[in-house]
Amino acid sequence: MTATSRREKIEALLKTEPHDQFLRYGLAVELDNEGEVDRAIDLFEGLMRDTPPHVASFFRCAQLLVREDRISEARTLLRDGIEAARREGNSHAAGEMSELLASLGALGE
Repeated sequence: MTATSRREKIEALLKTEPHDQFLRYGLAVELDNEGEVDRAIDLFEGLMRDTPPHVASFFRCAQLLVREDRISEARTLLRDGIEAARREGNSHAAGEMSELLASLGALGE
């Protein structure tokens, strides 16, 4: 008998709660951890398009893009995420994304 993975548990829960942001974010993180970058990005992008957008997805997806050396895309995402965080009054998230954006400096240019 095999143990159920965290990803499998999240996928099972999503069958009954397909719009749950926490579960969708968790699945995106698991996919990223498993190296399924494109699928993780797709899930993060869906979360960013939600109303309201899932602010943490901007930061996590930008980190993933930086690891993939997709710096220009990460910068754009961070700028959008900072604005989304500010609209929600989430100064902590805006600050974290601003720090990451500043740390990218001239990378990729």
